[in-house]
Amino acid sequence: MKLDLLNKHQDALNSAIKALHERTFFAHYPENPSPEIYGENADKDGREKYKSYLNEKFSELLQQDPEQWVGQEESPFEQQPLNIKYPYFAPETLVSRAEEAYHQWRKVKPADRAAILVESLERMKERFFEIAYATMHTTGQAYMMSFQASGPHAADRALEAVAAGFEEQTRFPETAEWEKPMGKYNLKLNKTWKAVPKGVALVIGCSTFPTWNTVPGMYASLVTGNPVIVKPHPKAVLPIAIVVAEVQKVLKENGLNPNICQLAVDADDHLITKELAENPKVKLIDYTGGTEFGNYVESLPGKTTFTEKTGVNSIIIDSVEDMDKVAQNLAFSVSLYSGQMCTAPQNFFIPEGGVKTAAGDTISFDEVVKKISDAVSGLVNNPKAGPHILGAIQNPATTERVKDASSIKGKEVLSTCELANPMFANARTCTPVIYEVDATEKESYSRELFGPIMLVIKTKDTNQSIELAKEMAMNYGAISCGAYTTNPEIKEKIMDEMGLAGTPVSFNLTGGIFVNQNASFSDFHVTGGNPAGNASFTNPEFVIKRFTWVGFREPVAG
Repeated sequence: MKLDLLNKHQDALNSAIKALHERTFFAHYPENPSPEIYGENADKDGREKYKSYLNEKFSELLQQDPEQWVGQEESPFEQQPLNIKYPYFAPETLVSRAEEAYHQWRKVKPADRAAILVESLERMKERFFEIAYATMHTTGQAYMMSFQASGPHAADRALEAVAAGFEEQTRFPETAEWEKPMGKYNLKLNKTWKAVPKGVALVIGCSTFPTWNTVPGMYASLVTGNPVIVKPHPKAVLPIAIVVAEVQKVLKENGLNPNICQLAVDADDHLITKELAENPKVKLIDYTGGTEFGNYVESLPGKTTFTEKTGVNSIIIDSVEDMDKVAQNLAFSVSLYSGQMCTAPQNFFIPEGGVKTAAGDTISFDEVVKKISDAVSGLVNNPKAGPHILGAIQNPATTERVKDASSIKGKEVLSTCELANPMFANARTCTPVIYEVDATEKESYSRELFGPIMLVIKTKDTNQSIELAKEMAMNYGAISCGAYTTNPEIKEKIMDEMGLAGTPVSFNLTGGIFVNQNASFSDFHVTGGNPAGNASFTNPEFVIKRFTWVGFREPVAG
């Protein structure tokens, strides 16, 4: 390397690897957008930098000779096109350039690759605020979530992948002298091993979390020596384009081919994802998005795939310490980013006999539902909280889905409405809708209804609630589950049954922690154990499947 990046970033790598093992709180990148941390003018400069991209060509990428300039993004807050244009390349051009870059990148030592990638994250840190505004105006996330999720939280997830990949490639010695006693003489061999990357990698991004969901696979493939083609959703390109640009700059500064990491965008009239995915030279694919396309990705021959698809997330309410605090917590979980999170709860299983409290009282089913409904209404109608929590709806189809929720066989408990945003008069919004559904109406709740849609399902008892939550997870996938119980035996049963369904459970959450949230270096995001996805951020399998160990041996001379 031209720059001494390994010494510069060794401590960060060591700390990240330590955090992977200990699973306690660790954050390399501060999540608070405070001027004391990021500088007095960081927010203002980031906002102005974002505005400078509008109606212009995004010219930072070090990818030469584009065929045309394209762009389809629009702001969910303003419902106006961003008119940012990105360089378009034919799929065969992207793959050919990646293949050429592969043979340079694979020969860089794992430690040097890791240091280069950490350096790119440090450069990304300097751009967290412009990435935040880019995320706001492509996804509809409110400002704070946009900053945290696409900035520090994404960077920590990327660092986690780099640390895991670096550790797995250095787990075994590079060389060893092997000696086997044979009686009168010994057999001696010199042995060496190489971690050989699999080849060109493709990362397919989603429209709601364009960096958080993209960088783990992107950095996992890069640190293990694979060139990466990053294919974002056409409606959410800018946030990850900024990250790719920083990676390319660090590569070039270190005498490496910038095409080791390329951005691939759809032409306005030509979607290229399938062409890239089906190219025989593409060996690795990371995908986040709907189940139908995810199943197609998983079915492609000759590919190693890492998918996060849709799921049906459940809340099981058995017994509580304080129902009002539970209702407030659940209201926030449902409303956060208007339910457009893969971890957002949808199915709320509540026994028809009601819910017991710590005081020994029983709150009736109807009263539990009313408390939750009132909490949602109180939250979204709070002018200081509602707009900042709900954000805006990324896709108009989500708004239509919420409005068409009347097709659900059940009783409407809370209807949806547009919510005025004081900063953005044209923001595309809708508040959560709640329907009460009987447990027999499985057709209504055995699918993901993406967006702020909440189904309250009346069950015979908690055992049936557990049974149905497990069934939904096993058949349709689940990424999160919340449970409320004061009974240790019930808690143990929920852990056991949902564990068999490959679904993590958050118990008795109240206050400032929510079922939606997953912490880098501690929580495994998606387990790979049910139909919601076949991979996990970030376990060892997430990185070791991107390379193979190859051994070489020869007799010891003389």
